[in-house]
Amino acid sequence: MKVPLFDLTRQYKALREEIMEGMEQVLASGRVILGPHGEALEQSIARSVGACYGIGVANGSDALLIAVAALGIVPGDYVITTPYTFFATASCITRNGGIPFFVDIDPVTFNLDLDQVEQALRDHPLRERIKGIIPVHLFGRVMDLDRLERLRKTHKIWIIEDCAQSIGAIYSGKEGSSLPAGSMGDLSTFSFFPTKNLGGYGDGGMIVSSNSELEQFCRSYRAHGSSIRYIHERIGINSRLDELQAVALKIKWNHLPDYTLRRRSIAQRYTRAFAKSGMPIHTPIVPQDMSHIFHQYVIRLVDADRKDRDSLRAFLSKNGVGTSVYYPMGLHQQRCFQHLPLPITDLPHTEQACDQTIALPIFPELTDEEVDYVVEQVRLGLKTSPSQR
Repeated sequence: MKVPLFDLTRQYKALREEIMEGMEQVLASGRVILGPHGEALEQSIARSVGACYGIGVANGSDALLIAVAALGIVPGDYVITTPYTFFATASCITRNGGIPFFVDIDPVTFNLDLDQVEQALRDHPLRERIKGIIPVHLFGRVMDLDRLERLRKTHKIWIIEDCAQSIGAIYSGKEGSSLPAGSMGDLSTFSFFPTKNLGGYGDGGMIVSSNSELEQFCRSYRAHGSSIRYIHERIGINSRLDELQAVALKIKWNHLPDYTLRRRSIAQRYTRAFAKSGMPIHTPIVPQDMSHIFHQYVIRLVDADRKDRDSLRAFLSKNGVGTSVYYPMGLHQQRCFQHLPLPITDLPHTEQACDQTIALPIFPELTDEEVDYVVEQVRLGLKTSPSQR
C-alpha cells in the first residue's frame, strides 16, 4: 500500500464540478483580479474571526511581510518569535529592517513558551527594543490567547498572529472566552498554500484586522502602495489574491468544517492506536482549553536522535508511507540570519524537536485503512531502528 503525506487530487475529484463551474464564471466575466469572489472570501474569513476587514494577498509570506510593515518597525527593533516554524515568520521581520528575537518552544505543544516570552519582555537587556510578538499556532494548535493579550497590554507591544496552519481553530480560555485563532492580533495572517487546511490551487494568503488604519495601509501596500490608481502614498509591492484562487477557496471554505472534523477523527485514530501499541513515541496532546485542527500530525520519538528518526523515515518511505520533517533546522541556525545581532539564547527544545519529530500523513480524504497501515509500518520501523534493537 502507498500512503502519501498529502494528496490534493482526491479532494479535487470530489469538488471538480463545483470548481470548474466557478472558474468558468470567473473567466467568462473577464474580471480575474480583485473581483467579487475575492471580496466575498475576505468578508467571510474576517467575520469568522470577529474582525472587520480582510485583505487578500498573493501568499501567506506576503501577508506576514505586509503586516509587519503596517506596524512600523525601524532598523534595530526586535520582534519575538519562534525558531521552530517556517522561514517566512522570521524573514518578514528582517525584510522590514528588524531583528528576530528567538525564544524557545514548549516541548509538548511545539508552540512558543510564553513563560520564556514573558521573562524576555520583563528582564532581558534588550527588552526596551522589543516591539512585538509573532506567535505561530503551529500544526493547528492554538496558543493561549488570553495570556498573549495580557502580555500585549502589560508590555505595550503589538502582536501579529501567524495563523497559516490554524484556520478554524478555537481557543477556549479559563475565563470562559471562546476565541478563534486570528481574533486577538493587531493583525493576523493566513496562508492558502495548497497543502493548508484551506488550500487553493496555487498560492494565496490573507490579512485580517479590525483597525481601519492598518487595513488601509495593507490594502494599499498590496497594490504598490496605491489607494488611487497611479497615485502612490508609499512604496509597496504587487501582492493580490486572484479571482481563480478566490473562487476555489470560497467553495472549499463551505466544506472546511467537515474537513476539520475528519482531520480530528484521523488524529484520534492515530492517537488511540499508538497508545495501545506502547511504542516509544509521544503523540499530540490536546488539553481541554485548546482546540487542534491538525494541519499536521507530528509524533516525537522518545530518547532518539536524528539518526534514529531518519532511519524510521527511510523505512516508512521504502514501505510506501509519505512523511516529512517540520522542521529539520531551527531558524536561529539558518546561515542567512547569522550576520544579525541575534540575542544569545538557549534553544534546546527547538533543537531536540528538529532531531526527533516526524509528520505522518493527515488530510481529510485519508482512509481508516491507510491510517492503520501507517501505524503498523511505524511499529515495524521502530523494531528495526538502531535504538530499539
